[in-house]
Amino acid sequence: MRSSPIDIAEPGGIIPLMILTLDAKRRLTLPASLVPAQPGDHFQAEFDPEEDAVVFRRIAKNSDWLNVLKACPVKMDDLPPRRREYPKRLKL
Repeated sequence: MRSSPIDIAEPGGIIPLMILTLDAKRRLTLPASLVPAQPGDHFQAEFDPEEDAVVFRRIAKNSDWLNVLKACPVKMDDLPPRRREYPKRLKL
């Protein structure tokens, strides 16, 4: 009997299949074998409703603030003006 490539393929293909569990504080822990990440690394998270998947993309640590500002969907002129007075302190 001849086996097809699907029968001998490992689950997950090139990227190993891992199941991550959300803890009580809604945090995910990335295994070190999955991604070489350090504490303090920044990731952008997007939810894809069609695939019912969360996609994480690493953000560069030393990104240029001018490029980030240019990518902002709201122009700076359209933002409401800042108030001059200090915020009021709430009495508890």
